[in-house]
Amino acid sequence: MSELLTAIESHKTRSAWELGVKEYARELIQGMIEENGGQYQFGQPLDKKALLNGAKDWKEYSEGGCSLIYDYEIAERVCSPSELKKCKRGERNPNNRETWLDVQARALYQAERLIFKLAQ
Repeated sequence: MSELLTAIESHKTRSAWELGVKEYARELIQGMIEENGGQYQFGQPLDKKALLNGAKDWKEYSEGGCSLIYDYEIAERVCSPSELKKCKRGERNPNNRETWLDVQARALYQAERLIFKLAQ
């Protein structure tokens, strides 16, 4: 499992969004380590169910409090400084179609994809 965490750590990012997705990926793996007692071996297929920790999808995971729960925390994780200023550090919704929990669910989905990609 530590090899997967190392792979996530060394993954190059270019934006605040990618850095946030990387942090979510790290948290998902660390949560899986805690849940499974570190039984995962690098190269083994990962189980999405284990990452979701009982939730049916990333929206339920996000809304269920399994990750960050405050808008400002989510905004700080995925936004650049200029975006943070624009959304008033999470006081404003990120856009007119999503809440911060929706944005977090999207980032968690991308974190899952990153984990599966790096675990191959």
